[in-house]
Amino acid sequence: DAKKVMRYFPPIVTGPIIISIGLTLSSSAIGNCNANWLIALVAIIVVIICNIWGKGMVKIVPILLGVVASYVVAAITGNVDFTAVKEAAWIGLPFKMEDTVFSIFKEPDTSLIITSIVTIVPIAVATIVEHIGDISAISSTVNINYIKDPGLHRTLVGDGLATTFASLFGAPANTTYGENTGVLALTKVYDPRVIRLAALFSILLSFSPKVAALISSMPAATIGGISLILYGMISAIGVRNVVENKVDLSKGRNIIIAALILVLSIGIKYGTEAEAIVFNISNVTISLSGLAVGAIIGILLNAILPGKDYEFGKDPRADSSADLKV
Repeated sequence: DAKKVMRYFPPIVTGPIIISIGLTLSSSAIGNCNANWLIALVAIIVVIICNIWGKGMVKIVPILLGVVASYVVAAITGNVDFTAVKEAAWIGLPFKMEDTVFSIFKEPDTSLIITSIVTIVPIAVATIVEHIGDISAISSTVNINYIKDPGLHRTLVGDGLATTFASLFGAPANTTYGENTGVLALTKVYDPRVIRLAALFSILLSFSPKVAALISSMPAATIGGISLILYGMISAIGVRNVVENKVDLSKGRNIIIAALILVLSIGIKYGTEAEAIVFNISNVTISLSGLAVGAIIGILLNAILPGKDYEFGKDPRADSSADLKV
């Protein structure tokens, strides 16, 4: 039931978490831009122009146009290496059999399997927290309460099944990428069918090493320029989540919760050598990111501290951000 779950994830928790997601990603955007600020600025300027002054299809695909324009400039200025593209095959499998889960049946290693499970479980909990924050941000962006319908239980199951299936073939864990929230806010295209088509095209294109090499040849600065806007929009959505739900920041409990989420999420990211809290349990090393620590502390404080002033479902417009436009 969404109401039971959201008791632990009011705007005073999800808002700062969403803000932290954008801010913790910001360093990678700046790092990529540092590779070549001219190429990054081309991407940024094209996205801004298309989004503000574009008409029709131009306004719908500002990110794609920004990537293309920046890539063309990079190619003209000699900042793209096409060697890998020329050498890549047109058709091929996107994975190696030795990297899949099926390889363990040849040489099973029980200790490795147990260690992997123990290590992944805490990370899965952190991913669940991030998932809830991202679903809240997407609900705020598209003005539809996805937490209530289709419901967190369904979105979490979908996320889990996707990760399980991906792991069978040696792929990295799936997660609800905050970047996609920025894309939705920028393009204003909210139709789920578009995402399904994009997923289908991605699967088909994954069987072409040539396409993979072409995408890999994209300069870091191009990615940085696009990311600079997307990550900033994620944090802005988090701020909006707090404002639109009329969170009372004059209350001590709310200030403490928000402050600790923000400082722990960002501080651990930039203030520790490992960019995470690392500890050992029974010879198993567990690493919790700043975002995971901040979210866990925020959830615990919200559950423990007295003075809760938010009830999910009391104001549907606030829950789904129905009165606000990006």
